Amino acid sequence: MAPAAPRSRLLLLCLAVAATAGVLQARAQPDSIGFISIDCGLPGTASYVDDATKLAYVPDAAFIDAGTNQNISAEYMTPTLSKRYHNVRSFPDGVRNCYTLRSIVAGLKYLLRATFKYGNYDNLARPPIFDLYIGVNFWTMVNVTDAGSAIILEAIVLVPDDFVQVCLVNTGSGTPFISGLDLRPLKSTLYPQANATQGLVLYARLNFGPTNSTTIIRYPDDPHDRVWMPWVNTAAWNSVSTTLRVEDIADDDMFEVPTKVLQTAVTPRNASGNIEFSWEPEPQPKDPTPGYVANMHFSELELLPGNAARQFYVNLNGKPWYPKPYKPMYLISDTIYNSNPCRGFPHYNISINATANSTLPPMINAVEVFSVIPTTNVGTDSQDVSAITAIKAKYGVKKNWMGDPCVPKTLAWEGLTCSYAISSPPRITSLNLSFSGLNGDISSSFANLKAVQYIDLTGNKLSGSIPSGLLKRVQDGSLDLRYGDNPNLCTNGNSCQATKTKSKLAIYIAVPVVLVVVIVSVAVLLLCFCRRKKQGPTSNTVKPQNETPVSHAPAPSAGGGSYPQSSLQLENRRFTYKELEMITDSFQRAQTLTKIHHKNLMSMIGYCKDGDYMALVYEYMSEGSLQEHISGNGRNTGFLSWRQRLRIAMESAQGSGTRDRERRGPWKRCQARDAAPRERCVIAWRGLLEWERP
Repeated sequence: MAPAAPRSRLLLLCLAVAATAGVLQARAQPDSIGFISIDCGLPGTASYVDDATKLAYVPDAAFIDAGTNQNISAEYMTPTLSKRYHNVRSFPDGVRNCYTLRSIVAGLKYLLRATFKYGNYDNLARPPIFDLYIGVNFWTMVNVTDAGSAIILEAIVLVPDDFVQVCLVNTGSGTPFISGLDLRPLKSTLYPQANATQGLVLYARLNFGPTNSTTIIRYPDDPHDRVWMPWVNTAAWNSVSTTLRVEDIADDDMFEVPTKVLQTAVTPRNASGNIEFSWEPEPQPKDPTPGYVANMHFSELELLPGNAARQFYVNLNGKPWYPKPYKPMYLISDTIYNSNPCRGFPHYNISINATANSTLPPMINAVEVFSVIPTTNVGTDSQDVSAITAIKAKYGVKKNWMGDPCVPKTLAWEGLTCSYAISSPPRITSLNLSFSGLNGDISSSFANLKAVQYIDLTGNKLSGSIPSGLLKRVQDGSLDLRYGDNPNLCTNGNSCQATKTKSKLAIYIAVPVVLVVVIVSVAVLLLCFCRRKKQGPTSNTVKPQNETPVSHAPAPSAGGGSYPQSSLQLENRRFTYKELEMITDSFQRAQTLTKIHHKNLMSMIGYCKDGDYMALVYEYMSEGSLQEHISGNGRNTGFLSWRQRLRIAMESAQGSGTRDRERRGPWKRCQARDAAPRERCVIAWRGLLEWERP
């Protein structure tokens, strides 16, 4: 935009200035809460503070999970180049790649700014062309024509959700890339032309008449961090400035132009001259005849004498654009703007002409020109988006799952089928994630896809149970759920619960058994220890000692008889095998005990008797005892699973049954051979044949 100048001249100047670091005067920082400043392609996790704005810029890894980081070529690394242009993130894979900016306020207006500096980062010297979207709505086409120039694209939109996505779409003309991305919250009263049905795309934002032609005004001078580019034309205009503060026309000013911008202005060098600026329309692939709105900002900077007057008309293409003569107010800002976009003109020219009663030439302080984009495309139902996004995050699904799941139709997510209605948002109706490498349990978010009628989870590594919400829909016939070839998945809602119940039952059985075994074992060991301590140390060779006669009651033999009642003498000496065979009646008791066997019980080796104490000898347990396995202290690592514990309990019961069957044989033989009618024969708990008097 320039006085009677073509648009290309304006853009070249703006971009040249944008690529250099502007000179900003330091002052107290205004509130920057809600600002998101992203340096795209910045490696690592460390942020930095921009020298000009004192705003913190962060890496982009937290906002996107695709693309690669690249540095621009060294030949484009000039000393004055802002740090955010040193690197880019490029997207060689996928058609659509999206940044997701969260934790914003739904229904609020936001300024979005994307910056691009190619800098021959790929060493191909082929600047690309690609599309840019805000959510599901087309923003603009990015056409990089110069590797050394920076492109600044800005839009003002009303965001309907608590997040906003900025998507780069590959159109087949080179790999998309981006240098930086900014988000700035705006008051809902600002820029009334931006609403729920249309957004504003910045064409130019110019500050007229600055004393320094390289001074860019933005944050902190502009609390909203808008970028005001300087525009000076000394050949056609005179610059006017003041150091006095320029106030807003009202507290609810709809544009809040910074004072520093309003403190400068231009007037024609010729007192009878006009101020003119023009631009050419930019057809877009989605809108060949875009509409435009312009905001012209005025403030009188000179205190005029009583006989002086500054009054002018504002015309568009030679016709009145503002219906009456306009007179700017002294040190008070005001704006002339059009609410309805102008469209259909091959050329746009705005001229500011003095009225016949004006004694002074016209004046203007700043101007903003926007093209209008429709924002009527509706994204997928928000509940469906939340559910499918949670599923994507849980399982790390890649595919082409970027941006909106269903919109636009040509970029819908792989594996999804959506329904499209005129009066309501699109809904996800089917989801195919078969053989997608899913691990873990089935997310409850599947049940939040309320409109889905078909889900295929076949051929993954899912485990656990199927959520009750899905089972209920399967049972009532509203959902076709496929989940085959998931070996660790419970096939119904009760099986996993039954497993838990059986596991608890195994605990109830195993714990008491283990406790009894431990208590008995400890008691036996303590008795043996105390006995040995009382008798003193022994060795393998026992010397004969004085024999002490001991009287014993008649003792039964293993076959049902009894030893003769007599005075027996206990000797501490070596015995021959023949003597042991005679004393034990050919090891009859041990043979009876060792007959009791089962695959789930330990085999008994024998027993030993030491005075009044007897110990049973079983085979050595090289893998540790049941107690050690249950408590996890055994030689094997880990605890027994609940399935293993239940199997042990069941097989122990089978072993006990075998023991009872073996016991019935000796009982009958004992009764048949019992010569003493007042005596009866019983089997001990471990199968030891004992005698018990009534």
